[in-house]
Amino acid sequence: MKLRTKINIQNTKNKYPLIGYIAKGTLLALCTSLVLVLVFAFLLKFTNISDSAIAPVNQVIKGVSIFLGVFIGLRKCKELGLVSGLLIGFIYTLVAFLVFSILSGSFTFDLSLLTDAVFGAVIGAICGIICVNIKKSAN
Repeated sequence: MKLRTKINIQNTKNKYPLIGYIAKGTLLALCTSLVLVLVFAFLLKFTNISDSAIAPVNQVIKGVSIFLGVFIGLRKCKELGLVSGLLIGFIYTLVAFLVFSILSGSFTFDLSLLTDAVFGAVIGAICGIICVNIKKSAN
């Protein structure tokens, strides 16, 4: 007679999947931002774009990066779009500040960092709400 033993395979799903979604969205937003800034730098080098266009284009790059990070990062998330989007936008802003400060060689803490963090959090929250609700209505 053969002894049969049952092997209980534990559920290997992450206990905190929201953290994974936020990390994925933040890294994706950062990579998107780096690519878009590089493209914009090449455009500045080879065209006659005025210096007054740099600040608005940087804000658009941040917004697009956060949108893509939230949209793709929360693709499988079905709830908490506001919170996760807000966190992706806020964390992205802080990490992007650190990365771009390291690249430029200077850290400047001022009111613009606070406004950028609030802008990132608000854009992330709005994108998170839209992203989660689009997926609910599509089902």
